Amino acid sequence: MSNIATIMLHRLLLLLALPLLLAGCSSFNCTPLEKRLGAEENLITLAARITDNLTQQAFPPLMPRQPDLPILTTTFVNNDNLQETSRFGRILQEHITSHLVQLGYTSTELKLRDSLLMQEQSGETMLSRDTKDINAKQTVSAQAIVVGTYSYTNRTMYISARLINPKNRNIISSYDLRLCMDDNVLAMFGLQRPPSTSGDEIDPPRNSLINSLFY
Repeated sequence: MSNIATIMLHRLLLLLALPLLLAGCSSFNCTPLEKRLGAEENLITLAARITDNLTQQAFPPLMPRQPDLPILTTTFVNNDNLQETSRFGRILQEHITSHLVQLGYTSTELKLRDSLLMQEQSGETMLSRDTKDINAKQTVSAQAIVVGTYSYTNRTMYISARLINPKNRNIISSYDLRLCMDDNVLAMFGLQRPPSTSGDEIDPPRNSLINSLFY
């Protein structure tokens, strides 16, 4: 085979493999391919996927650009204890709220204080998670509320997200997904993977293989 033919063949194989490499590589986590094709879970992308599915499947449809009809977003909680959340649950809430706004929906900031709080060495803040600081006027008539739960065992997490009509509590859309907890997600729960004892331990997720090919 000539050099030109060899180069063309290599380019063809790369083009055929490109969709696989560009696909969410974190989907290879918790599989035998994690060592070569695994990647850290991008929580911004994950939140956007949840938001897109909830808004696109909503019935009746949601109405964007309606300042008087916001969508409220709540913190994702542990399905085994609905009073318990985590850094993961709070981060997911924040990114879902951001993506709702990017899609043109009004989203009310539930954590906004009635007044500016000024503290020495801490600066000025307007946000609070203390219920007594929450502005009662923010409990406006929302067109929907995002709620979500998660549960996990070992490195497998199951997430369930729903859009609820606050007037009748009907579920107007839902989205479920399975997530492999990489080292960063585990750390949000104060967890880490046990050290390998068998010699077959899968290596931690790393940067995408596509980057190693071109950079």
